Amino acid sequence: MSRHPASAFRPSPLKPNRRDFMKAGVAGATGLVVAFYWPVGRLAAAEEAAGSFAPNAFLRIAPDGTITVICKHIEFGQGPYTGVATILADELDADWKQIKVESAPANAKLYNNILFGTVQGTGGSTAMANSWDQLRAAGAQARAQLVAAAAELWKVPESEITIRKGVVRHGSGKSAGFGELAARAQTIALKGDAKPKEPGQWSYIGKSGHKVDTREKTEGKATYTLDVNLPDMLTCVIARPSRFGAKVKSFDSSAAMKIDGVVEAVSVPQGVAVLARGYWPAKKGAAAIEVAWDESGTEGRGSQELFDEYTKAVQAPGTIARNDGDAERVLTGAEHVIDATYAFPYLAHAPMEPNDCVIQRTADGVELMFGSQLQTIDQMVVAKSLGLKPDQVSIKTLFAGGSFGRRATPHGDMALEAAEVLKAAKHTGPIKVVWSREDDIRGGRYRPLFVHRLRGTVDRDGSIAGWDHVLAGQSFLKGSPFEGWIKDGVDPTMTEGAADLPYAVSNLRVSVHIQEVSVPTLWWRSVGHTHTAFSTETFLDELAGVAGVDPVELRRRLLKDHPRHLGALELAAEKAGWGSRLPKGRARGIAVHKSFESYVAQVAEVSVGEDGLPKVHRVVCAVDCGIAINPDIIRAQMEGGIAFGLSAALYGVIDLKQGRVVQSNFHDYRVLRIQEMPKTEVYIVASKEKPTGVGEPGVPPLAPAVANAWAKLTGERVRRLPFTRRMA
Repeated sequence: MSRHPASAFRPSPLKPNRRDFMKAGVAGATGLVVAFYWPVGRLAAAEEAAGSFAPNAFLRIAPDGTITVICKHIEFGQGPYTGVATILADELDADWKQIKVESAPANAKLYNNILFGTVQGTGGSTAMANSWDQLRAAGAQARAQLVAAAAELWKVPESEITIRKGVVRHGSGKSAGFGELAARAQTIALKGDAKPKEPGQWSYIGKSGHKVDTREKTEGKATYTLDVNLPDMLTCVIARPSRFGAKVKSFDSSAAMKIDGVVEAVSVPQGVAVLARGYWPAKKGAAAIEVAWDESGTEGRGSQELFDEYTKAVQAPGTIARNDGDAERVLTGAEHVIDATYAFPYLAHAPMEPNDCVIQRTADGVELMFGSQLQTIDQMVVAKSLGLKPDQVSIKTLFAGGSFGRRATPHGDMALEAAEVLKAAKHTGPIKVVWSREDDIRGGRYRPLFVHRLRGTVDRDGSIAGWDHVLAGQSFLKGSPFEGWIKDGVDPTMTEGAADLPYAVSNLRVSVHIQEVSVPTLWWRSVGHTHTAFSTETFLDELAGVAGVDPVELRRRLLKDHPRHLGALELAAEKAGWGSRLPKGRARGIAVHKSFESYVAQVAEVSVGEDGLPKVHRVVCAVDCGIAINPDIIRAQMEGGIAFGLSAALYGVIDLKQGRVVQSNFHDYRVLRIQEMPKTEVYIVASKEKPTGVGEPGVPPLAPAVANAWAKLTGERVRRLPFTRRMA
């Protein structure tokens, strides 16, 4: 998803400019830390009374020495549980065996994402970026209190106290575990801020280690929404319209009610909800419902019609996002202009776990149990739907089987749907709403369809003389609670990666046309970078060909003022053996791109497969994401991003026919098979910069690197994705 979700019902967080908001958050992160240290004891007095140590909102130490780390970010495979545990364990000098991690409750006052403002949520590859200073300070604070407690107990100076692997020691031979000092440490009030460790003192940070959630997941002990089974709980499946936005006119549930296990069927804004004792009767019941739909005002255009309209739009400049020099004058006077139009389809997120949510009434309001990615928004939409206050909506954030942006909906789709079902149903017990794979593939939300037109020309010395980039696509910010991020008619999630092009081009113009379409769309893993990286990096290669310059050499020249881009580029090229001989029938392509403050370069080694598609044999990836908290997780996320990006590049497409989605499951929404995964090498650029994101930046460079290799191999410039549709 993108970087700055904000409250759906509090207008103030939506006002700041997105880029300025990011700058302010990053620049002021250290200064903001103090604002987030409400003592957990206010929430957990029973734990304090039992002798626990709760120095701040992010950790508790029990009398038995167990350290519970409270993670404010959802864990859906990207590694925040391990990341936050690593930071705190290092600052505490804890034994890794003492550590366990729990998900934070929904409480934006305690657990807001610093880079999102007043919102608790996960996305935009911000988990470690927004937690780094905050958790180092939290750990340092707790460590200082433990040291002070030991010094007070043993009547010795604090300077003589050391901690190693969870044991507090004094030179006299006295020692104590964290749990033994917990109660006393809780009474310690520090006079000033504790200083976090220097890099040379780190024990865990920068080293690969096992993820803290691996064991319970591999042993089947991890709790996902589908694992929740409460007394008197019914499962709900919704019969949904085939066109987005259609409403129920009437329905006949007589056939559904004859199915054993079906309890009731009710109309909700999303369709007809069938409640049953178990998923299969609910699914069968939903299929048996006969619904008359009101489709007035719904989208009736197909994909090709939209492509045609967008292609027409990009023939003229749109709203200006960046304008350096005079690109139009240079291009008009040039002898030879490359004019390229690129087409990108709708894409589904298709995580392995489709949408689901459990909701139940409580004495104070309601409780939701699910993989909530934006807890604050989910609280607010449920509260509004049920006439409650947000603090009457409790959320227990569970593990989730992926997201790629799907669970970060601006309108709290899953939570709102569960609330609407709870409100409409006669059943008073818990309800679990479950989407099928078909519901997920056909039910939106999607990466928007886009068309780009790029025009460029090169000087005789090989430099780029002019570059004009026009985009047309749908804005998922428009009409959402985040519309305030659109400034002067430019949606930054549409132009990111293009408007901030790093290459030294004196005459550069980027503009955008926002198209009006009724298809529900959303941020998709790496958001606008998914299409801007492809168009800019393949177009640059094409210009390099016209100039007769090696693609890596041209990038070197144009990135001389961008050392971190250049560092990733050089490392990837070196490790891939750029310029060295390849087996006959193979070629290399390269791309480098910055997204979510991380810099990634990838080299793809490609041949022509038996099916006529690229066969990717090897991908070499170099990433600069600042300080590497856990190198193994970074490598895993880059590998995952490469698989995700290759899947979309080769096969990913959602087609519309008369406004209806054609695809329905993995048989026709094709994803990468395990035997198609290339050999992947990930190299991490050594850095002293603060950590930045790794969940998304591995995706954008992959497709253009493959396309650039394909162009060398076949002479064909790919301007339409996926590869299966490039000739359409």
